[in-house]
Amino acid sequence: MGSRRFPMLALAAFAAIALLLAAVGVLGVVSHAVTQRTHEVGIRVALGAPRRSVVWLMVRSSMRWVLVGVVCGTAGALASGRLLAGMLYEVKPADPWVLAAVAGLLGGAALAASYLPARRATRVDPLAALRSE
Repeated sequence: MGSRRFPMLALAAFAAIALLLAAVGVLGVVSHAVTQRTHEVGIRVALGAPRRSVVWLMVRSSMRWVLVGVVCGTAGALASGRLLAGMLYEVKPADPWVLAAVAGLLGGAALAASYLPARRATRVDPLAALRSE
């Protein structure tokens, strides 16, 4: 059992680091996209759009790309599952519960990473956003 434990612990550590890097990457990209759309957010808020709908607009636009990434990643995991079959312990390479849990975890991390910049964008003063350009 010890010969399988170390590779799995190393794989789990790398997976945690990959999740952290993915969340930081999504946070950076969404933060940049929100910064690019500050003028639009200012106009929407100045015209009376509820802040909740502006946050939902920003989160929805970023989560579309996350959904595309999760679908492509799941397809890649199913395709490469046979290569890792020898390292898996009591888990099938195409286990739907594991794939769903990983997709949910990555989706949740991306949702949190996209919500924070969107919420921050709605706190910008509309007049300051309109004057900036």
